[in-house]
Amino acid sequence: MNGALIRFRVMAWVTGVLLAVMTVIGLPLKYIFNATDEGFAGTFYAVGWVGHGWLYILYLVTALDICFRMRYSVLRTLAVLLAGTIPFASFVAEHLVAKDVRERLVPML
Repeated sequence: MNGALIRFRVMAWVTGVLLAVMTVIGLPLKYIFNATDEGFAGTFYAVGWVGHGWLYILYLVTALDICFRMRYSVLRTLAVLLAGTIPFASFVAEHLVAKDVRERLVPML
C-alpha cells in the first residue's frame, strides 16, 4: 500500500504543479498576449497542455489504484479523479487521501 500511496502523491503533485503553471502562465499567454502556434509562447502553450493531458492519464491510473485499494465509494473516487482537472485541487485531494490512508492503516492503540 505504501508504494501505491507514494505513486499517487507524486502524480498528484506533478499534475497539480503543471496545471497551476498552465493556468497562471499558459492561459494569459494565449488570451492576453495572443500567443499563436508560432514562436516560443505558442509552443509552450501547446506542449504544456499536451503534457498535462498525458500526466493526467497517469494521475487517473494511480488515483484509481489507491481508490480501489482503499475501497472508496464511487462518489469519493470521482472526486479524487476530478481533482486533477481543477487548479490546486489535486493538492487537497493528495493531502486528504494520504491522511485517510495513514489513519486507516495504522493500528489502533
